[in-house]
Amino acid sequence: MKNVLFAAVAALSVTAMTPAQAVERGGTLTFARYDDSTLIDPIYADRNPDIWMVSNLYDTLLRTEADGKTVVPGLASSYSLSSDGLELKMTLREGIRFSDGSDIEAQDVIFSLERARNPDLGPWAGLLGSIESVTANDRDITITLKNPDPTIILMLATFNTAIVSKDAFDTASGTTDQEKAQALSISAPVGSGPFVLKDHQRGASMNFVANRHYWRQGEDGQPLPYLDAIDFLVIPDDATRILKLQAGEVDAAEFIPFARVAELKADSNINMELFPSTRIIYSPINTREKTADGEDNILASKEARQALNYATNKEALIQLILHGAGKPMTSGLMASTTQLATGTEPLYKYDLEKAKALAAKAGIKPGTEISLTTLAGSADDAIIFTALQQMWSQIGIKLSVEQVDGATRGAKNRSGEFDIHTYGWVNDVNDPAQVAGWLGYYPTRKAVGTDWNNAEFNSLYEASNKETNLEKRAEQYAKMQTLYAEEAPLIFMYETPFAVALGNAVKGYVQTPLGSNEFSSTWIEQ
Repeated sequence: MKNVLFAAVAALSVTAMTPAQAVERGGTLTFARYDDSTLIDPIYADRNPDIWMVSNLYDTLLRTEADGKTVVPGLASSYSLSSDGLELKMTLREGIRFSDGSDIEAQDVIFSLERARNPDLGPWAGLLGSIESVTANDRDITITLKNPDPTIILMLATFNTAIVSKDAFDTASGTTDQEKAQALSISAPVGSGPFVLKDHQRGASMNFVANRHYWRQGEDGQPLPYLDAIDFLVIPDDATRILKLQAGEVDAAEFIPFARVAELKADSNINMELFPSTRIIYSPINTREKTADGEDNILASKEARQALNYATNKEALIQLILHGAGKPMTSGLMASTTQLATGTEPLYKYDLEKAKALAAKAGIKPGTEISLTTLAGSADDAIIFTALQQMWSQIGIKLSVEQVDGATRGAKNRSGEFDIHTYGWVNDVNDPAQVAGWLGYYPTRKAVGTDWNNAEFNSLYEASNKETNLEKRAEQYAKMQTLYAEEAPLIFMYETPFAVALGNAVKGYVQTPLGSNEFSSTWIEQ
């Protein structure tokens, strides 16, 4: 990512706690979310509403700072990688405890990393595919690798490697790992992070309280977090989130529509933030030969997918939705701020004549029906649908809309019961392995649910995860990006910052370029 981006975020986190603003402890933050969490477990979290909460309930051996790229010791007080890159040694901090007061021990580390790298469990196991074994001697942890891994340090600071309690899992109800994880998420998970889940009313609210056993220190020399509690209200409708903030019923609201940013910036009672991000907005395309109802799928044709991309005026979308705050995607696989991203020009720059020619080649006839699945209550998704309906009608597409909640959209993505749907991505590590594995590598999750399965791409991705030569790895990623853009399993749309509106009393809140909500350092001015 570009240095200027991280400098901006670092400046936000530093200026939030100047000597003139001595932190104050206590109070409850009320935060309006656009979607609810379903399962906040390190290895099963596969949606942003789950992933971004993991770091608040669990901690990792290494930590990523608020800039999104600086890795520092976490639950491990130190770490060192051998000269041949095959052995990583770490030492657990003394006196660290889980939220139930029990000690965090080596057995918990081994248990957690074995879960994280088990391909039969969560979708992120491939990110730890280089690990051969995890062993321990008292507080000293040794991770032996099958091969040098250019990403291993970053991965151990990533949500899926967060440390969970082995004892809590062993005693939880259920026969499978996932059943136990679900049982713990309902009864309150035993975590290692700054907060504890106290209550969760599905689809409505969620309550976190401070973990009084958390190890990190705040600016005042006392343990984090500063807040006593966080009350999350699930409010999918953008306008309602804003109304509640303006009325003082909530302290903060996320995913503010960019059409409302200028208005909220002018409100003296609100601090309207645009946090730099690695967020891309795209739409997965179902590339299966047959649709869910058994019909021939026109979108299985590469030319049809290319036609839709050329018929999509990304600059118009940016003006309509972001009011100029974003830019078109230049790499099909990642945000331009991600390491090893290539391309400086927008992908599939609007060209109606090319779109018409490709549509004809693909067999798209006037009145060809395609459905776009969108997120109910999202003003941005509503604009996207209206715009695409008009744009694509010019190449013969009759676009209909299916509005669903976030969980249903995710389920449709996994089952393949969609034509095209809106989606977004934010990097969780400052390395392209995660996003490339999610969007393009078939074994991870069928290439973000599109069912696009390309042997050359898969081989390049696997090789890149073992390549420690930076130039060779960059070449592999350049090839992957070219191949992916050519095959177009997505509608490549735009990059966008995070728009979060805060009441003036809220201090120290940061949403990192990797998306995580940093509540541990948030405080309320009394």
